[in-house]
Amino acid sequence: MAIRMPRIIKKSSKAGDVPKGHFAVYVGEKQKKRFVIPISFLSQPLFQDLLSQAEEEFGFDHPMGGLTIPCDEDVFIDLISHLSRI
Repeated sequence: MAIRMPRIIKKSSKAGDVPKGHFAVYVGEKQKKRFVIPISFLSQPLFQDLLSQAEEEFGFDHPMGGLTIPCDEDVFIDLISHLSRI
């Protein structure tokens, strides 16, 4: 049985690091880390719920200059791992 790894690129540092079909998000409550994830995640209900929570906390003013998701990094990685299997 093969184990499928999440399709995320962790800790990309430049805007040019985002491959076609992906987008960058900043994740964390205090210290934010940048993740690059597939655009296909935007259609997933779990990810949409997470985006709704981010909207409630930050509105459309994202202090990092990109989409900011205020959750624990481990929780985000678990969610992304789950979405990668769908």
